[in-house]
Amino acid sequence: MSARSRRRSTGSRAKYYLLVGIVAVAIVGYLIASSGERSASTSTNQSSTSSISSPSKPVILYVNQGNGAVNSSNFGQLLSVATSHGFNTIFFQVDREGVLLFDSSALDRFVSSAHGQGLKIFFALYFTNSSQRIPTSIYGDGEDGINLDMSTLTTSAQAALLANLSSSYSGVTSVTSTDLSSQLRPDMLILETYGTGLDQYIHSGIVASVGVFTTTSKQQYEQEFQYALTNSDGVMVFDYAGLVKAGY
Repeated sequence: MSARSRRRSTGSRAKYYLLVGIVAVAIVGYLIASSGERSASTSTNQSSTSSISSPSKPVILYVNQGNGAVNSSNFGQLLSVATSHGFNTIFFQVDREGVLLFDSSALDRFVSSAHGQGLKIFFALYFTNSSQRIPTSIYGDGEDGINLDMSTLTTSAQAALLANLSSSYSGVTSVTSTDLSSQLRPDMLILETYGTGLDQYIHSGIVASVGVFTTTSKQQYEQEFQYALTNSDGVMVFDYAGLVKAGY
């Protein structure tokens, strides 16, 4: 092979290696750019998920004193569970069947403790007959609202109790109802949509509910919780004692 031929061959190889190098650099650049786009997309999706799991909507933990008593001795444990599970509101049952469970000084302490943890606290009143009355002495204890839990009463008795509360109380009014077509209009209407069979009743304009007692696994609980939260104005979990017992 002549010297010219060798130089031509060497030059061709140099051009080939240069071309390969340019292609390799382009591929690496593309992969880095693509990785950046995927990272940005993942970050956006994570931010979206985070905003759903920590929303401005009410995320309510209901404390039913009939399932497990909560008082001054274990109220701190309740607050710890609520904050660690992402709740921003507590419905704390303070009256059962016409019996007020705590005096004003205890209620003041509960409110102060809840607010100190960044939680709203509603006093829940559980009615079982129309002769029971709203304890108006609780109006000045600093609570964020009052919930009427009165599904066992007649429609007219429920309407009368809500009208009484609305006319005399300046805080947020709430009703917890098993009547999924309820015509009551408190500031916050909570429908007890426990179980996936009632998904059709979950919609904007109401707060939906999840029942720990209707779920058989943490995964099912979380799926129902997320569906209720996403498709209504918030979610209420019933109840604190069941949540702790289930270990969710």
